[in-house]
Amino acid sequence: MAAKKAGSGKMKLSAVLDLNEASALHGQLISMRGSDIVLDASGVERVGVQCAQVLVAGARAWDEDKKSFLVEKASDAFEKTMQLIGINPANLVAKEI
Repeated sequence: MAAKKAGSGKMKLSAVLDLNEASALHGQLISMRGSDIVLDASGVERVGVQCAQVLVAGARAWDEDKKSFLVEKASDAFEKTMQLIGINPANLVAKEI
């Protein structure tokens, strides 16, 4: 499973966010659309481009809905991978509305 709900509006991201996890991550985010969300990225060890795309699309969808989309406790691996593929992690990490 790509992510686990830790409570209403909270999800803990899996350690490995690869192609196999992209669909499950997308489903988890869709199920929480319409409410503020906090994603715990503290345990992320690897991020694939597909999951990065899902996260960016999620941030945009939450922005359109005027809801908070916050990635907190981002691991070094999460931040470095996002930077490496050209995504400014601050666009996800610091996003609060």
